[in-house]
Amino acid sequence: MTFNRPLKFLAALLAAVSVASLLSVAVTKKSYSESYPAVVCPPTLAGLSSQISLSSKKTPFQRLQNRTTKTAPVKFLRLPVMKDSLVISSEGSTPIVWQSRSGSWAGGALCTGPQASQWFAGGSADITTKGRLIVINSGLSDAVVDIQAFTENGKQPLKPINVYSKSYVTIPIDSLAPGDKTLAVHVLPRSGRINAFMIDEQGKGLRALGGDFVNSAAAPSKSVVIAAIPNQKSKKGSKNTAAAHVLRLLAPGDVDANVTAEVISADGVFIPVGLNSRTVSAGIVTEIDFSPNISATAFALRITSNEPVIASVQSTVISNGRKDFTWSTASPELAPLTLAITGLTPVIIFTGTEINVSLDVTLINGKVIREQIRGSDLAIWRAPATARSFTITKVGGSTYAGGLVSSVNGYGFFPVAPGSQLTKIELPDSNIRVLNP
Repeated sequence: MTFNRPLKFLAALLAAVSVASLLSVAVTKKSYSESYPAVVCPPTLAGLSSQISLSSKKTPFQRLQNRTTKTAPVKFLRLPVMKDSLVISSEGSTPIVWQSRSGSWAGGALCTGPQASQWFAGGSADITTKGRLIVINSGLSDAVVDIQAFTENGKQPLKPINVYSKSYVTIPIDSLAPGDKTLAVHVLPRSGRINAFMIDEQGKGLRALGGDFVNSAAAPSKSVVIAAIPNQKSKKGSKNTAAAHVLRLLAPGDVDANVTAEVISADGVFIPVGLNSRTVSAGIVTEIDFSPNISATAFALRITSNEPVIASVQSTVISNGRKDFTWSTASPELAPLTLAITGLTPVIIFTGTEINVSLDVTLINGKVIREQIRGSDLAIWRAPATARSFTITKVGGSTYAGGLVSSVNGYGFFPVAPGSQLTKIELPDSNIRVLNP
């Protein structure tokens, strides 16, 4: 009896401690804040005009070089931009910027959130180029960015640049590799909230040769899908009625790549002559001309490689009787997203083995139309002229998409992809023990 009481007391004490621990665990929970990072649109350089398509007039924005954090509603579904780069809190709806030079060219690009790495396969550094690389720092601290160029002559010297907070730097792309013809550029921030945009504009003397945005890819890949490539045939009576395209490739690693490219069109899936098991030398930008003999006005290209590569296709087009060119770049695998398309009326090309995509199209008057896109290999959908945005609500696996737009001044491409990804941040839990230890 003498020993039972201490043992019972000890057992009760242990039980109380165990129950308290269990209750403590039970009431502990974590809370999170979810948001979409603000996206950045490129500035309007001298001689260009620019409009940004938005899905709501209440979307908040601020000018990049405004030192305050105050925002204002855009008040327009298609916002003209005279000069400054804009920072837009679009909350999951990706704005599209459309820039042009009157009577010369036009092109489109996605406004995007901060990027950890961007690869551009396009542009030239020879005497015909008037292209620019625009590097934007939308953060509140200065940034250091490494710019690595590759050409047909190999890897070029690394070019580090400083970008002051809430400002941008414009770099002529012929300064990255003077005199070289084919160009690929890697933009890698060491610090800062960085976005980069490339404009490829070409001319010979006073004669304009066209231009376009070169949209970026996040990283090299062994499987690249370029979902939307325009295919305008030459006029009858010419020696070659097939449209001219140039596939640009870079294997940035240390090992040569073995590359095969398949054309996917309404006429079928096939490998054009010259695009089967081509060797691409490591670090060397390679171009391959091809002219698929197809009747379709647009097609996709699926590229497979044993080493990661960057790829794009330059296509010659005619817009309002003027010669222009378009850079079609890689698209990521399709997922639910919203793109703002006010004033653009794009043709969206979907590619995949089994295409099954559900769309909600919001019109300017607020009405929502539901569409179902089904097909095999390739499916084409034209947005209504009065559409201000479309939302992909459901999509099957291994499906990709890109958009083609024809305007008064030229022809352009944009990938169907989200401008920013939803981020989740853990919030600190309040604890009364902080005040009463």
